[in-house]
Amino acid sequence: MAVYTERKAGSALADFIGEHAQVLSIAMFFLLCMTIFGLSSSTFFTTGNLLNVLRQAAPILIVAVAMTLVITTAGIDLSVGSQVALVNAVCAIAIAAGLPWPVVVVLMLALGAAVGAAQGWFISYQGIPAFIVTLAGLSILRGFALYLTEGYSIPITGVPGFFWLGRGTLAGFPVPALIALLIAALGFVVMLRTQYGRQVIAVGSNMEAARRVGMPAKRVLASVYVVAGLASAVAGMLIAARLGSGSSNAAQGFELQVIAAVVLGGTSLMGGKASMLGTVLGTMTIAVIGNGLILLHISPFFTQIVTGAIILIAIWLNTKLFDRGFRFGRART
Repeated sequence: MAVYTERKAGSALADFIGEHAQVLSIAMFFLLCMTIFGLSSSTFFTTGNLLNVLRQAAPILIVAVAMTLVITTAGIDLSVGSQVALVNAVCAIAIAAGLPWPVVVVLMLALGAAVGAAQGWFISYQGIPAFIVTLAGLSILRGFALYLTEGYSIPITGVPGFFWLGRGTLAGFPVPALIALLIAALGFVVMLRTQYGRQVIAVGSNMEAARRVGMPAKRVLASVYVVAGLASAVAGMLIAARLGSGSSNAAQGFELQVIAAVVLGGTSLMGGKASMLGTVLGTMTIAVIGNGLILLHISPFFTQIVTGAIILIAIWLNTKLFDRGFRFGRART
């Protein structure tokens, strides 16, 4: 007679590490980068430099939160940098024309939402791949920004309230960083606690199955691009407020940094899996690398090489290791 015995359960620690391997790995990589740059530069851990890192990372984090939703649906938005540039330029033109800056803020949010809605309509309701639609948007929107500014930088003057959004501090903390953290916290709540967040994950896992159980799958898919447009509008205005000008050349390579932050944070390019905490850590890692390389007097162009390498490695880990049931130790029975 055969005797069956229960396999010994794995440790709780091993199961926890296996379940959160990607977030833990980016957290360790972030700490490693902090340590290396801290030891290599005496100014890295100064209060002024750390606050500067947070201020510069704010626009990337804001758009990365929205990009997390987009990539969770198995989509991508290559046009966010061009959206930021368009809003940046139009914002400066509107303020220079004499419009009150609070009105301009509302109009820019509407512009970002409209651009996102247009792209979302083509992707969701017309069935055109997101890569194609947003690649076209990358060119079209940057072209509009160039056309409106004729390639020149548009100065912004006489609006201290608007400048406060990009340069101000609150209790010693940069206002842009506070805005970014609030948006990141909202992203956490949306993904973990709301029906909409569950619908985004369901659409990314299997859009047809989500549609068949009664979810408004196409509307959800289109909505994430509206969110990306809104986030890009906020980022564009913060950059304009910080620099005191609007330019069609703003946010060059911005989409590369945003996608790198999201993928590095563990959100699956195949859809159906997201990590807002990973996105925050990924964004800060990208920002720390860029800042650290500058402090070490390394060419800023090298940052693009590092960012590209990070994307490649993150995608490799995403598809070859973590998405194939990666586990530490023995599984529980």
